Amino acid sequence: MLDFIVNYLTALGLSGLLAGVFIEAMGVPFPGGIMVVLTGFLVNQGKINFFSALITTLSGYTAGSFTAYLIGRNLGQPFFLWCGRYLRITPERIKQTQSWLDRSAPAFIVFGRFLPGVSNLTPYMAGVSRIGAGYFLFYNTLFTLGWGGLYLLLGMFFGHNYRLISGYLNNGLPFVGLGLLGIYLAYVYLKKYKKRIKNI
Repeated sequence: MLDFIVNYLTALGLSGLLAGVFIEAMGVPFPGGIMVVLTGFLVNQGKINFFSALITTLSGYTAGSFTAYLIGRNLGQPFFLWCGRYLRITPERIKQTQSWLDRSAPAFIVFGRFLPGVSNLTPYMAGVSRIGAGYFLFYNTLFTLGWGGLYLLLGMFFGHNYRLISGYLNNGLPFVGLGLLGIYLAYVYLKKYKKRIKNI
């Protein structure tokens, strides 16, 4: 599978990367992240320019995320409840996702992509909740720059071990995301707690 992706990217270049990250951003099960890592591997080999790859990743991911956001905003939660059995979206997952979103919209948009069972719903639920488009795009861009830049650098420096990296990304990344989200929520809670103490 990984060798096929390398051959795919070698043949199609940035257009192949653009399509891959667009599909990934739409929440469809697809190895878009692995494609970004392997693109970094090709950058290291001098076959693709780093900044062109980063801009392509940002463009494709932003376009896919915003498309999913618009679908959620225009079709709403009833659509996902209706078609959930076909997309493996249960009412419990929707409720869990909405709970994360209610706690902190910025954290949900940035870190929600790391959370198992929630990641593919992130842009859709942001749209369902009618978060402002500019607000969503700002935090989604922050995530995309960090995600895309990190994955490209991983591919550039460790791309020769891309099979090992693939395993780490699939198995370890959700725990990293949960850890970062926990730290952020703890920071928000402590900030509110200190403010409450001052007002007493």
